[in-house]
Amino acid sequence: MSKKQQGDKVVIFALGGVGEIGKNMYVVQYGNDIVVVDAGLKFPEEDMLGIDIVIPDITYLVENKDKVRGILLTHGHEDHIGGLPYVLKALNVPVYGTRLTMGLVEAKLKEAHLLGETKRIVITADSELQLGSIKATFFRTNHSIPDSVGVCLETPEGLIVHTGDFKFDHTPVNDQYADLAKMAEIGSRGVLALLSDSTNAERPGFTGSEKSVGAELEEVFRKAKQRVVVATFASNVHRIQQIIDAAYNTRRKVTVVGRSMVNVVSIASELGYLNIPDGMLIEPEEVNRLPADRVVILSTGSQGEPMSALTRMARSAHKKMDILPGDTVVISATPIPGNERYVGRTVDELMRLGAHVIYGPGSVSGVHVSGHGSQEELKLMLNLIRPKYFIPIHGEYRMLRMHGLLAESVGIEKDNIFLIDIGDTVEIQNGVARKGAKVPSGNVLIDGLGVGDVGNIVLRDRKLLSQDGILVVVVTLSKQDGKILSGPDIISRGFVYVRESEGLLDEANKLVMNTLTRLMGENVNEWASLKTHVKDALGRFLYEQTRRRPMILPIIMEV
Repeated sequence: MSKKQQGDKVVIFALGGVGEIGKNMYVVQYGNDIVVVDAGLKFPEEDMLGIDIVIPDITYLVENKDKVRGILLTHGHEDHIGGLPYVLKALNVPVYGTRLTMGLVEAKLKEAHLLGETKRIVITADSELQLGSIKATFFRTNHSIPDSVGVCLETPEGLIVHTGDFKFDHTPVNDQYADLAKMAEIGSRGVLALLSDSTNAERPGFTGSEKSVGAELEEVFRKAKQRVVVATFASNVHRIQQIIDAAYNTRRKVTVVGRSMVNVVSIASELGYLNIPDGMLIEPEEVNRLPADRVVILSTGSQGEPMSALTRMARSAHKKMDILPGDTVVISATPIPGNERYVGRTVDELMRLGAHVIYGPGSVSGVHVSGHGSQEELKLMLNLIRPKYFIPIHGEYRMLRMHGLLAESVGIEKDNIFLIDIGDTVEIQNGVARKGAKVPSGNVLIDGLGVGDVGNIVLRDRKLLSQDGILVVVVTLSKQDGKILSGPDIISRGFVYVRESEGLLDEANKLVMNTLTRLMGENVNEWASLKTHVKDALGRFLYEQTRRRPMILPIIMEV
């Protein structure tokens, strides 16, 4: 263990992944050394109009970039690696991850033209890294993607353990067993603080084994009289393997649709994480040449995403695939909170086309199990690691709170459990932990190529536009005497149907003309003042007439 410096302390905080699902990024700092665990994204909420993805605010890391020793990745899911291309543009530091994780990362970096300038180091569960005064070691875990690991950071103050996303699957599909012995060994050394996955903290019992899904899928394939379409998370490599195995055992060929699914299948099979028998995969164009009961279509769209392959098939808008009456569609996933409506809509559209749809929680349909541990597994992790301090992570607040209660139930003192929000710090010095000062944090919104250029004000404007539309008022004034030369012309978009509201718009026109004439008579000729008076007068009038508040945009030109 590195020598402890006088006055130094461990500081732990989250820049994402607490109080929310996704956008995971956790920071451990000792003195002048910072280690970052994960760099994920999350998908926008309903009120984030036009936003593509959301990443953490890394202002603190950019301001301290000389201290950042590296980014450690626990596994290859989007909510843990998806923010990397954006983070690395501002923070060029080494990235460490297991073989499959790094394969998925490299595809992202290649797309972002960052592959050549990013230092990438492949690690295993047995790797040891010296990152300044912090030593990093790893331990194998089970999750819904191979090559997932937990992280142990050895600081001069003590051991900090980050579980990554985990469950305890005693019959894993790839025979990669969670290393309980190593976890217990870390626990026996005395752990200062544990950061642990809270996703299923509200769910009693144990999470089912991934292997149980394989048997259920094979049964569905055998019973299906026509084609089978299976939608799942593209990065759930274990699930993809079981779909391929079930197809092989029922003498069906598999075609893959959806960009992210094609990418993952290609990378995972190239690296040896998918075992695909020769001749199993066919091109989408070949599907119609085979008998309907000899085909499986592996697709994206398990969350009802508007542009995904399954959603486009449901709307009969996919270029190469159609849903035919009698097809069986399996949605092998549980909706992420907030996506239930999209999934429901997709199921409705599939059923209208005559498909038989199998969906719903794993306990109902049997075609899905979670990749996250339930309450008994979370207790097991707490008992293996036996930390002095506990910080629940990766979950919405109610999940963190429930995880805190579970920790109390296995003997962790209530005062030693820290429920933190994004940007809250926990400082540990001489073995004593306390809440510290907040660091800059929040959401950075990605819209197209723009990173962070859309904020609350732009989102508020978009919301206004979406609710009541916009009125543009165009007026041309004379430079010499300030008289109105043309206009006012009123252009309406999304406010009223112009042909049926000519009287209203004529009244609005007269009001603008009278307002401008009055102001000029009072020698008010500053554009800002003219625009404000026009907006106020027109806004009041339109609200009285329609009870709506459109965005009003006056444009004044001088000639």
